[in-house]
Amino acid sequence: MRLVFAGTPEVAVPSLSAIAESRHELVGVVTRPDARAGRGRRVLRSPAASWADEHGIEVRTPRRPSDEEFLAWLRDTAPDCVPVVAYGALVPQAALEIPAHGWVNLHFSLLPAWRGAAPVQHAVLHGDEVTGASVFELEKGMDTGPVYGSLTERVRPTDTSGDLLDRLATAGAGLLVAVLDAIKDGTAHAVPQPTDGVSLAPKVTVEDARVRWDDPAFAVDRRVRACTPAPGAWTTFRDERIKVLPVALGEFDVALAPGELAVHRAEVLVGTASSAVRLGQVQPAGKKPMAATDWARGARVAAGDRFA
Repeated sequence: MRLVFAGTPEVAVPSLSAIAESRHELVGVVTRPDARAGRGRRVLRSPAASWADEHGIEVRTPRRPSDEEFLAWLRDTAPDCVPVVAYGALVPQAALEIPAHGWVNLHFSLLPAWRGAAPVQHAVLHGDEVTGASVFELEKGMDTGPVYGSLTERVRPTDTSGDLLDRLATAGAGLLVAVLDAIKDGTAHAVPQPTDGVSLAPKVTVEDARVRWDDPAFAVDRRVRACTPAPGAWTTFRDERIKVLPVALGEFDVALAPGELAVHRAEVLVGTASSAVRLGQVQPAGKKPMAATDWARGARVAAGDRFA
């Protein structure tokens, strides 16, 4: 089939590569417009656009996929299908109707669980033991279309959302190509999603990523892992923000109030609503990540000091 791919972040690139190596013809890439990022606020191409540039594939970056100029281009390009991975914009009905086989989306959850922008983060945050990826037919509703196929993936006890998303992006690329093959062969069958088991996964905000030290230790651990690497779990110390990287659970022989710090030669412990957790790395504002023990020495953490 002639394919136009729609996707934006790094997790879209494994699917792009898999499609390029498949039996299908990749004739274009649609992605979000270039954006300013980093300290220097440089204008950067999306990872999907950069991949397409390197491979000589035409790139389109409409501000909105409803723009008439983009719709005209899509009609002229005449793709048989548009595979989608984390495109990042709502696709209007006018665009959905152009390809003969529609738009086919790779979503990183077992639908109808975790419909929305942050399925992997919510799976980690809520302590799911198993998650997965689904390929479904894109329609007007939020991740509501019938499902062509899915795969499962175990959530490991120390997984960050970044770890889990990397695995799902790689495995999901194979699933997406398999569905495209089946569509071409006429053997694909999309099954409507059940009405039971629906859960929503809205974008995780910076405020959501603030560590709640008055939660139990297991909930602190989940929140930090769910928000790593983005948007980044954080807390405050002496009124300054500090990023918290994954912590360790254990049976630590110390009684600490929520947020209270205890510094030992080889570890830094923090109190929660249950048992303490051990800090791994932290990142003060404007600095690189460092071992918690190095940070504590430099900050001269004293008895009774605590995270807010």
